[in-house]
Amino acid sequence: MGTTVEDPPAPGVTETRLRRVTGLGALVVLLVVAAVVSLAVGARALSPVEVWHGLFTAPGADQRLTEITLIVQTVRVPRTVLAIVAGVALGIGGALIQGYTRNPIADTGLLGLNAGASFAVVSVILVFGLANPYQYVWFAFLGAAVAGVVVFGLASIGRGAGSPLTLALAGQGIAVFLAAMTTAVALTDQASLNALRFWNAGSVAGVGFDVIWPVVAFIVVGLLLALTTLPAVNLLNLGDDVARGLGVNIALTRTVGVVAITLLAGATTAACGPIAFLGLMVAHVARYLTGPDYRWLVPYAGLLGAVILLGCDMVGRVVVRPGELAAGIVVALVGAPFFAALVWRGKFNAA
Repeated sequence: MGTTVEDPPAPGVTETRLRRVTGLGALVVLLVVAAVVSLAVGARALSPVEVWHGLFTAPGADQRLTEITLIVQTVRVPRTVLAIVAGVALGIGGALIQGYTRNPIADTGLLGLNAGASFAVVSVILVFGLANPYQYVWFAFLGAAVAGVVVFGLASIGRGAGSPLTLALAGQGIAVFLAAMTTAVALTDQASLNALRFWNAGSVAGVGFDVIWPVVAFIVVGLLLALTTLPAVNLLNLGDDVARGLGVNIALTRTVGVVAITLLAGATTAACGPIAFLGLMVAHVARYLTGPDYRWLVPYAGLLGAVILLGCDMVGRVVVRPGELAAGIVVALVGAPFFAALVWRGKFNAA
């Protein structure tokens, strides 16, 4: 009886896979380095030895070491962890929303999640008088989730139901409406306006692990849902008719995708406030590095999101020392020119 020998993979395929794996490993190393540097950078710079003591030394009689321990363990470690988690979630969410809508300039704000969270924050402050971010962070998540459900519901009815264009239009309509309502509420209540100004800047500072761990739980669920849809996203980008012909359940796939994006972006927005442009930027950089295969693009986007958000947070800590710029502001300062470059490039290519 003869034996069959499988053909070896084509050299080009092997080289591409090796390049992608190497790039993924490099991003992991870069993220670890950025996380270590993040523990040392701030209004008070710490040496590597001080960071080590701060991580592994309990507060004691030595006042200097106790101060370093408190800075590292209660301020910089939670801040670094949240920046990594939020960057991964927003990066993956940005890549997914572009894949599901087939819109290269789509961002997680396209579903109205940021607007829903903002409206929920000012509303509960006005009605219940909440003053602590730990009290209204969960209302922000609820507002983002409700906005996502409403947008998806509106996009699923009528002519063109479920199409990328309908989803984008429904998201923008809800976002504009909620933004107007948020402004109306904030202008009638000083406490709501003050909280909105603080929360709306988009910052990873000042949030403890009592908020971070529950947020991580929602994000993990969103990541698991996202991973199950990646092969289908590749097919969706060939067009709905082609995907349907290849056996993809369009409605189910988009439903799972919207739920995943809502969990990722909603939980992150609740903890950090809205951070614009991050998902948009990293999705394009990841696509440039990996090509259009979402099985590789999504992991790249997550790692790039974490690295960039950590980097922007560190820049914000030092540029106006002893004060700080919120990470969301620094991301916007980088992201706005990036967005303008995308528009210019599109016009240039069209010409």
